[in-house]
Amino acid sequence: MENNQIKTDEKYMRRCIQLAANGIQGARPNPMVGAVIVAAGRIIGEGYHVRCGEGHAEVNAFASVRPEDEALLPDATIYVSLEPCSHYGKTPPCADLIIKKGVRRVVVGTIDPFAQVQGRGIKKLQAAGISVSVGVLEEECQWLNRRFFTYHSLHRPYILLKWAQTANGFIDDHGQALQISNEQTQMLSHQLRAEEDAILVGHTTDAREHPLLTVRHWHGPDPKRVVLTRQRPLSQLIDDLYQQGVQSLVVEGGRQTHESFIREGLWDEIRVETGTVTVSDGTRAPQLPADVVFVSRKEYGENNVTSYRSRQAPRPTSASPT
Repeated sequence: MENNQIKTDEKYMRRCIQLAANGIQGARPNPMVGAVIVAAGRIIGEGYHVRCGEGHAEVNAFASVRPEDEALLPDATIYVSLEPCSHYGKTPPCADLIIKKGVRRVVVGTIDPFAQVQGRGIKKLQAAGISVSVGVLEEECQWLNRRFFTYHSLHRPYILLKWAQTANGFIDDHGQALQISNEQTQMLSHQLRAEEDAILVGHTTDAREHPLLTVRHWHGPDPKRVVLTRQRPLSQLIDDLYQQGVQSLVVEGGRQTHESFIREGLWDEIRVETGTVTVSDGTRAPQLPADVVFVSRKEYGENNVTSYRSRQAPRPTSASPT
């Protein structure tokens, strides 16, 4: 493929990713997907999956095409961040719609890991004589739907460990709860809660602090509240959440809770907030796994948030949405 075509494909796929990210709350448990239709060097239609049970990205993109641009569809390319579905679910197959509309080319960010798709949409398009390119900005597209990919590929929720620590590495003050987060990072934490399915603390944190674990400084649904107890092994708890359809889990417990997840290898992402306050003694922050991969460090006021991922997790890039 010529360099100009590669650059063009990547430009429009980035737009797909931007659109898709708008569905982070409404699309669940479906993946976030964006679609862009291009003809004669310009976008003639675009859309994203707004809400589960309603039109997919491709449907909304075609619906946005103006009547005077309909004649351009036979020469158009449709860009989609995730493979078009090929099965009947709550909506008809998007692959069938693309074939019906008669576009000449489809560019796909990444293959859908869902068992009822997994390449079938691509094969259906190719069988209809449509040119299909797969893997444009694949890592960015997989990162966007890392929760969905982990759930369907590993049969467990995507697990994010999150804690706040003092400048000298403690998570409390002589065993007592300590306010480390500032106004900005507190809002960021509540935004995260609104975007994930469930949130977990250990039984000690639950008994000592009675955390609400709700979305109070953001908008969106409260995550499912989960408490880790000695009566239920961690592996059983994670399997139970999978069976309940929970695709993502935030862990906000104490040191022992975090280290139990790390010890079992049950984590995909870690976010550590470091404040400016120091204490003379307390509970040491959990130790990062040896194979952790640095992702980013961002400043929020005087605090900073450092993100890491496991080597197996999808890899974000500088252009990837958070």
